[in-house]
Amino acid sequence: MSEPVLSLRGLSRIYETEGERLVVLDGADFDLFPGELVGLVGPSGSGKSSLLHAAALLEKPTAGSVTIAGRDALALSEAQRTAVRRSQIGFVYQFHHLMPELDALENVALPRRIAGASAAQARSDAKERLVSLGLEGRLNHRPGQLSGGEQQRVAIARALVNRPAIVLADEPTGNLDPTTSDQVFAALEAACREAGAAALIATHNFALAERMDRVVTLKNGAITAWAGETEPA
Repeated sequence: MSEPVLSLRGLSRIYETEGERLVVLDGADFDLFPGELVGLVGPSGSGKSSLLHAAALLEKPTAGSVTIAGRDALALSEAQRTAVRRSQIGFVYQFHHLMPELDALENVALPRRIAGASAAQARSDAKERLVSLGLEGRLNHRPGQLSGGEQQRVAIARALVNRPAIVLADEPTGNLDPTTSDQVFAALEAACREAGAAALIATHNFALAERMDRVVTLKNGAITAWAGETEPA
């Protein structure tokens, strides 16, 4: 078996506010292998966002390790972690977080420019990614001129434009109606498979999760294989 592109070991996240102690993650272990798509299910408040943010190096866990492509990511400097995020990780949020003053093409080109691509190359790569997601007629539209599904497809294009090895998605269809949710999830799945990216996708929709290569459950702070319950637990 190939080595995992992402490995989480003993991941813990504890929040302490005004004397209260909330344990969200409690020794979570998980491996994501090259090219596989994994659904992550669990009840609201189970820690899915905390786990994804730790895996994406967006916040440090209270304890545990995050290994990306064989490197202990938490031992890196902040600048090195930022470089890993830019080059190896794509993140899709529940809410698109697009820059309202930029059009779709500019939003997607921005990560390419930050990664060092020329303006022309960044625009070319952004257009290619947007067209692949069926947005060729929306390149020059700003987020406010796009539907919710279109906004989320632009966000998917932005996450994938640098061809990351890892895609992490936090309830990417949670803010959409059922039909649009299905369309956006299909677009995300197809884009990840076309790019050869490994993906961990959190969702409340177990029917969507079952379309992945495997499904895991986050419950009581730990990850286990999903037993196929009629409701994610």
